[in-house]
Order: sequence, then C-alpha cells, then structure tokens
Amino acid sequence: MAAGGTATPEDAPDRTRLVVLVSGTGTNLGALLEAAQDPAWGADVVGVVSDQAAAGALGRARAAGVPTDVVPLDAHADRSAWDQALTQAVLAHEPDLVVLAGFMRLVGPAFLARLGGRVVNTHPALSPSFPGVRAPADALAYGVRVTGATVLLVDEGVDTGAVVAQTAVPVLDDDDVASLHERIKAVERPMLVDVVGRMARHGWSTSPTNPRKVLLP
Repeated sequence: MAAGGTATPEDAPDRTRLVVLVSGTGTNLGALLEAAQDPAWGADVVGVVSDQAAAGALGRARAAGVPTDVVPLDAHADRSAWDQALTQAVLAHEPDLVVLAGFMRLVGPAFLARLGGRVVNTHPALSPSFPGVRAPADALAYGVRVTGATVLLVDEGVDTGAVVAQTAVPVLDDDDVASLHERIKAVERPMLVDVVGRMARHGWSTSPTNPRKVLLP
C-alpha cells in the first residue's frame, strides 16, 4: 500500500509516487530527487509541475529524467480554469503524494477536491504563526525569540493546514530577514525529506481526538 492507504501501481508496489510542484530554483526539489536515489527512502519523483516556464527547478527535473509540465496562470481564462488544468496535469502522473516545494500559488477547490489530504507544503514559521509569504519578516517585526519551519497538509486556507512536523529556529539578535530565512531553510529541507520519506514508507493518519494533528508511524 502507498502512503495514505492508496495502492501503488503493480509495477512499483513498494514505491510511493511523488509529484512535486515548483515555481523557483528547486532547492527542495533537488533534495527530494537526491533522497529518491536511496531505495530505502521509499518514493520516486514521477513528475514535476510548475506555473513558471523559466523556473530553474524544471532544469533540475529534466536533468534527473523526470517528466515536467508547465501550467501558467496567464494562459487560462481565470483562476478556476487554471486550477482545473493544474489538477489534470498533476493527476496525469498518478501521484500518491503531492509536494509543494516552493510553489508560489494557492491551489484551488478543484485541486483539493481530487487531491486533498495527500498534499504537503512547507512554511517558514511555526504554524499557525505568521502565515503568508512574509513569515520571516513578520517574525522579526513581532520580536519573537523563536520561529521555525513547518510541514503541513494543504487545505483551502493560507498556511492553515494540519501540522505534520515542525522544527524550531532561534531568532538571533543580529538577524535580518535574509539571515533568518536562510537558517529556517537549512532546517526546512532535511525535515521535508524526512517527513516525505516517512509518509511514503509508512503512510499517515489524523488523530482521532484532534483532526488537525497528523500522525506519522
């Protein structure tokens, strides 16, 4: 069985199929591709989809022999049409698990209706604190002494999904936004690789007493 209780294709019964969504240079994608070289990790990246034709991550995927698709927002009549097209592009790769790795768009209702519950994302803060794209800057402005990184299940909100894992990062007195964000990313990447591997190998569930708490065996 694949992650989340879904059967894998017969030709790869023990490997979870990952599709990764990207918008930028693809450092998290690179870490996932490297991890997939280890048979014990339990997953294969079978497709990479981007909203940006110039995303550097697409080059990483192609160099690794992974099929890629580009679904630009401006090629569609509206966000609903784009969301439908994105959904179909991802489903074409028959994923067991979808990872948003620096994907800078919110997925919509069509996407979540077909893939909800098996989509993970990272956030550079300890959710539910500081949602949105300015999380490190907001943490500095608020004056917190500890922030961090979160892996979460994607829902319809902005960084509001159920928490899968978190790692704390201290805020140093001489931090600026760039230095803080770099230290967050340094813990975010290995945490993502570890969590995705565990989900791939063992599946996941939600707590019977708290549906916002994701349980990893």
